[in-house]
Amino acid sequence: MNKPIRPPINAQQVADRAGVSRSAVSRTFTEGASVSESTRAKVLLAAADLGYHVNHLARGLTSQQSGIVCLLIGEIATPYQSALLDVVTRRLQAMGKVVMVLNTAGQAEATEAALRQTLNYRADATVVVSGSPSSSLVETCVANGQRVILINRDDLLEGTQQILVDSSGAAAEALMMLRRAGCERIAVVSSTAGTPSIVAREVSLSVAAAKAGVDVQLCRFGPTGYATGAETARQLFASAARPDGVFCVTDLLALGFMDAARKEFGRRVPEDLCVIGFDDIPQAGWAAYELTTFRQPLDSMADHIATILEGGCLVEGPINLPAQTVWRRSVRP
Repeated sequence: MNKPIRPPINAQQVADRAGVSRSAVSRTFTEGASVSESTRAKVLLAAADLGYHVNHLARGLTSQQSGIVCLLIGEIATPYQSALLDVVTRRLQAMGKVVMVLNTAGQAEATEAALRQTLNYRADATVVVSGSPSSSLVETCVANGQRVILINRDDLLEGTQQILVDSSGAAAEALMMLRRAGCERIAVVSSTAGTPSIVAREVSLSVAAAKAGVDVQLCRFGPTGYATGAETARQLFASAARPDGVFCVTDLLALGFMDAARKEFGRRVPEDLCVIGFDDIPQAGWAAYELTTFRQPLDSMADHIATILEGGCLVEGPINLPAQTVWRRSVRP
């Protein structure tokens, strides 16, 4: 037989144990409130004996700040997203924030429903790291006093802060690497996801190629992932348009592409085929791949999020962060 769940200890029980008023308990646990040292000592001793914890959620409903920061994130299981989640949540928790993670994988409606939940819980801020909530919904959050931080989105909405990882510089460098390695038939391996960050990488390399007078082939055969990278390799190497240099807009695409190219078509990397990725997920450094890629500055992104939340004001214009080149062995020197 299941035992009934005991209700949490409340402030009145602490007051009764300490022999003080309930307001004295409230003042003891309110920063900056006036309470005598003797009363504080009695309240803290009673709270420790009873196992009392302040209900910050209830307190937040009557104050200006709840201390809650929502993270809207999709495809949490992917290496890049899980790494970003790890870095940002640890940084926010170190600030004393309560992090609410909302998984937005699936349809756009899921993202919008999740964003509405942030209003229901009176979140102080929402960090959108995936999905595409409508502009009107973001504006509703801003109108309700929320700070909204958009990661790698290509639109700057009034009252929001935008943090971008520079794609143009990375794309130009990727093209230079491939051309310097002697690659003549270059392909861009992308996906059908159409997210702002994916599109930005596609466009940036295409623009860099156009400036250099180089033709590139853009390929989109499915969602952003390992299987799509492998399928893209099958499609390309089964046709006459066989590349000798490839820029993949994510590392997962690159790993799938490399495996299929090597195991199914006998291509050697980097002797026959040079491959560059983007993200620098842990698997990119494995001995089976040694993928040359671009590292997203996760620590800097987390630091800027924290600075925005601590400062209480927005930085004018987008915050642009460079991607760091990580040289390994998938490109000929």
